[in-house]
Amino acid sequence: MPVQEVLLLAMTRMRSGICVAGMTHDPDPVTGLRWVRPVRDFETVLPGDMTDTHNCLFQCCNVVSLNLLKPQPDPPHVEDWLTDFVHHRPQCVRCLEGERRARFFAEHLDSAPADILVRHSRSLCLVKPEKMRAGFSLDPYSGKYEARMGFVLPGNADHPHAITFESMPVTDLKWRALGRSWLTPGDTSLTFNQAGLQTELNCEILYLTVGLSRSWKGEYWPLIVGVHTVPDYEATIDLHNL
Repeated sequence: MPVQEVLLLAMTRMRSGICVAGMTHDPDPVTGLRWVRPVRDFETVLPGDMTDTHNCLFQCCNVVSLNLLKPQPDPPHVEDWLTDFVHHRPQCVRCLEGERRARFFAEHLDSAPADILVRHSRSLCLVKPEKMRAGFSLDPYSGKYEARMGFVLPGNADHPHAITFESMPVTDLKWRALGRSWLTPGDTSLTFNQAGLQTELNCEILYLTVGLSRSWKGEYWPLIVGVHTVPDYEATIDLHNL
């Protein structure tokens, strides 16, 4: 595959780096467009791999040119593509904004999210919950910070992780940065129901990119790797405090 334009829909924290995922122009019968997750040959993708010439980290809804070399599926992470971050540095081509952004999310919802949440046959999907709640917490002693969210998908009861309103870790870099900015000195936790969240964000609709973790204790755990609002929200990512 030659250099491809990828619409970023996940910029997410990992223990030793970051994880990136998005959609190409290539059609897909289930997801509308093909998901890809750029990976390195060894070790994880680093923040520096996904920054521009001014050392600014790319963000979700940036369309970035990436040198995708070959598929490297690691089921259920069938979307993995080995990527050259050195000889062809990623470049932001444009941003998906305004009405085009709102229309994209509405038109590219996953038609079979149970593939991820239940069957683990693939590992990335875009969904629109009908109900959600969110929380942020900071342990003042250990400094451990967490962002979590629970959600319910409409309709099909074939999504046990979703319909139980189970709280999942949110690893989206921008969302985590937002939560840190909301936790004022002295706060150890904040929680929001959907109405409170939408009021605080001044948004009408929320979409989520849901992914599966790498294997841990023999299991693949659902993570929220992208939080997308209409209209978009603002937050500043600190690369030294992800």
